[in-house]
Formats: sequence, structure tokens, C-alpha cells
Amino acid sequence: MEIRENVKRIKERIEKACERAKRSPDEVFILAASKTRAPEEIRKAFEAGIKLFGENRVQEAREKIPLLSDLPIEWHMIGHLQKNKVKYAVNLFEVIESVGSKELADELEKRLSKIGKKLEVFIEVKLSPEETKHGCSPNEVEELARYVLELKHLDLKGLMTVPPYFEDVELVRPYFRRLREIRDRLEDSLGMKIPHLSMGMSHDFEVAVEEGATIVRIGTAIFGPRNY
Repeated sequence: MEIRENVKRIKERIEKACERAKRSPDEVFILAASKTRAPEEIRKAFEAGIKLFGENRVQEAREKIPLLSDLPIEWHMIGHLQKNKVKYAVNLFEVIESVGSKELADELEKRLSKIGKKLEVFIEVKLSPEETKHGCSPNEVEELARYVLELKHLDLKGLMTVPPYFEDVELVRPYFRRLREIRDRLEDSLGMKIPHLSMGMSHDFEVAVEEGATIVRIGTAIFGPRNY
């Protein structure tokens, strides 16, 4: 019951954030960040109405996803993807949210062409200088986007970012706003829609929604404290 109640509360908070931003809650999808979570917990979240789940590590996903193959889950790769793990990732995920370089795009294209599959991808944008963060710099986004659009097996659908953690969520707002502005400029430049902004986590997702998030990646607020 706890996971179901948590999901209900998150949806209510998203609705209120959408009211403040004059958006429809139908535009915002909850992605359950399921790193370290047991298959039983994921099943409970699915039963509570979550259809999108995100994994950070390919090895963990390889062990977990087959155990949940009976559920119509859309699996997203939301962690840093190493090139040597791409051969597994292309079979596990429907969306790769962490494409931050041409080299990774090339490796995805190579592996996808071999299995005749097309994958949705998001470009990960690094908006802070922290060494633990990944992605391309803001001034590289357009070049990388144009490169991805030339690849037959990659379908560019969004941008993603992981901002620094601040206790005061208002300090995170500029990062979310900047990603939205980058997306808007990119749409103008490319002459096409880029529908998704994946940003916001358990402690700051309401601010992300106010700034235009379409996917919020929530772990602790759904499942409780992480199991390490």
C-alpha cells in the first residue's frame, strides 16, 4: 500500500505544479528510477500506475528486466552508458536518455543496425561543472542533435539533465529553465519538435514541472529510502 500511496501523492503534487504553470498534468510522465529496487517493488509501482521505469546500470538491468518481461514496461536507460555496454543496452531498453557524445551515438547506431531496431534517444546536457555529471556541453547540443538526426536507427525525442543537488530547490530552478530554453532554441534551429524534457527527481520535481519537464525521474519518493 505504501508505494501506491506514494504514487498517488506524487501525482497530486504534479497536478498542483501544473496548475501553477498553467499546464496539463497529461503532459507529465512519472518515470520510476528503479536502481537497486527489487523486482517485487517494481511490480508494486507498476500496479500503482507507473509505466516508465529507469535503470542506471546495464548489468543490474540485465539481471532485473527479464524477470519483469510479463509487464508492458517502457524501460529507459537513465545512467551513464559506457560504449562497451551498448551491445546489451540496445536489447534491454526502449529509450536511452543519456546520449552525450557522437562516439556513443555511433556505437548505438552500429549495434542497432545489426539487430534491425530503432531506439528513441535523449541528448544528455551537462549544465554544471561537477566531475560526476555526464553529457555534452550546452554549446555542443545542436551539433550533436544534427549528428543524431542523420543516424537511421536513432530517433531524437528529448533532452535530459542531472543538475547539482541543492537543499533549496529554488537554486535548481535555473538549471531546469536553461534546459527548456536550450530545447526551445534547438526546435527553432532544427525546425522540428523535440517533445521531451527529462528533468527533476524526488526532491525537486515540482520545480522541474513548473519549468517544463515532461518526464520526472523519481526513486525515493516512490519506493522509500534506497536499498544499497
